[in-house]
Amino acid sequence: MREDWDNKPLAIEVVEGCEPEIGRMVWLLEVARQRLKGRLEGLDQRILDFQLRNENSIGTLLYHIAAIEIDWLYEEVLEGEAFPPEVADMLCFDVRSEDGRLTVINGRSLDQHLDILDRTRQYLLKAFQQMDLADFRRVRHFENYSCTPEWVLHHLIQHETEHRGQIMTIRTQAEQGSET
Repeated sequence: MREDWDNKPLAIEVVEGCEPEIGRMVWLLEVARQRLKGRLEGLDQRILDFQLRNENSIGTLLYHIAAIEIDWLYEEVLEGEAFPPEVADMLCFDVRSEDGRLTVINGRSLDQHLDILDRTRQYLLKAFQQMDLADFRRVRHFENYSCTPEWVLHHLIQHETEHRGQIMTIRTQAEQGSET
């Protein structure tokens, strides 16, 4: 299936309010989010919380996607700026448990997860809309690595699309009635 491509020019667009080169990368991230949301349509709570032994639920992965995006924004792009209190409240669980696995996030509705994804994305959009090209490409140096905001967007696009594939596999397993 070609989704909604019929009779549309297949071209990269620019997110409004961003410098064009930045806006193109942000647009790619936005498309990844739209495609993720499209794959979540019609998801009920049973499927959202479905887990095979020692695997993540879709709810856990949605929380992880939002938390990682906001963490890269504040830690790397904004160079250690503290999370606003409302972000800390929204993402109140550690991403990983003591054993290194993703913290299980079950019992939240799809609407709650989508709200968090939308709200965290607004912080990212605002930051990149305020950024000029020089800052977008300026290397940030940390103890064990260096990166640019440009690279962070590249990473977040990959991160979200890879988890979208994982989410679709979990959904298929849940809908086929795999045993937990």
